[in-house]
Amino acid sequence: MNTTNRLASLLALTAALAGCGGAADKTSTPAPSPTPAPTPAPAPIPATPVSVNFVQPTSNVLEPNVSESLSVNVLVNGSQAPNGTVATFTVNPASAAALAPVAPTTVSGVANTTLTVSSLPPTATFQVAATVTSSANTATDSLTYFVRPARKPLQVLVPAYFSATGTTSPWVTLTSGATSYPDVKITAIANPSSGVLTADTKEDADLTKAIKAFQAVSGTSNRVIGYVATTSTSSGALSVADIKATITNYIRLYPGLFDGFFLDGMATDSSRVAHFQEVYTHVKGLTTGLTTGATPPSAPIVIGNPGTYPVAAYAGVADTLVTYAGNAAAYANIDPQPGNTWVYAKDNTAQAMLVHTASTCTDMQTVVKNANRPRMNTGVVYATNLATGAPWSALPTYWQQMLGTVDALNKQRTLPLC
Repeated sequence: MNTTNRLASLLALTAALAGCGGAADKTSTPAPSPTPAPTPAPAPIPATPVSVNFVQPTSNVLEPNVSESLSVNVLVNGSQAPNGTVATFTVNPASAAALAPVAPTTVSGVANTTLTVSSLPPTATFQVAATVTSSANTATDSLTYFVRPARKPLQVLVPAYFSATGTTSPWVTLTSGATSYPDVKITAIANPSSGVLTADTKEDADLTKAIKAFQAVSGTSNRVIGYVATTSTSSGALSVADIKATITNYIRLYPGLFDGFFLDGMATDSSRVAHFQEVYTHVKGLTTGLTTGATPPSAPIVIGNPGTYPVAAYAGVADTLVTYAGNAAAYANIDPQPGNTWVYAKDNTAQAMLVHTASTCTDMQTVVKNANRPRMNTGVVYATNLATGAPWSALPTYWQQMLGTVDALNKQRTLPLC
């Protein structure tokens, strides 16, 4: 083979090897992967042309003739509204309250006005709205207000379910506290025979003595009421006749000592309203055998204990309802709104709370201050450091401080140190 033919053959062989792969493939550089297309950025959310929002007030429960400051924050295109932007306030119904000014202008994005409640009856509800217009855009926000009767001083309700025997009885401490704080009205619940008194029940002479000593404290308007069970662990709900029998035996055994009765175990649903209405009417009709500590005597009192918010009709079958009975931690989450705003139709003294497991004096002051808020509208209070099991078997270790706390709140003074 000549040189020319040999060279052509070598070139052909080289080309064939390159086409079919082989060792040359192992050292070759792979082709780069294609670069993924970039994810498009989300489209920016356009700023709301105009928005208005109330700065939430301290309370949306007011009293007649009270004034309250109102403020709204105003934004235009996501930024503070220019100074001088007008916010127009309105009240519905218009007769419920007055506003001054009606159309304030913004400063640093805030518009301010003052709301003054009219002389409305309790149970009144009204709305306040604020409207802002910027260019061709309008925004509105609103608040709902409730009107309650003027606040009455806080009172204390004591489940005095303890023995009256001996000089160290909690009744002695109860009475000494009443002596120290004569301006704080105390209602003590005496509990002989666990609230079921029969024809065979005997007088507790020590209890009689203790009640008389408590009622004799000078300068006080304290009261004692009898504990009445309305249910039984064995038979369920007690009949009206059974309840009336217990009341009759209270009067027989302790003539002239009791100012009324505490109905424990009160129902919460509408099915038993008529049952408790009959008991209430019976107690209110009693004219002998009871003392009310007033001259002339007033009608006997009835305090009912459903332990939670019942249907509104129960407000008509008791002078005061215990709408919370439980531990201090849970009380922080109790709120009449939105389901039980009927409580604002009544005086604050028509609602009571009985709180246990308020371990420290500070815990006690927290729950008492919570009850005193207009939103809670609870004017009869009690707290104890004792826990579930026997929370009412003695007075709290901070008994004197609790009376001092109630007295200070009533007089708008600094609370006592714990």
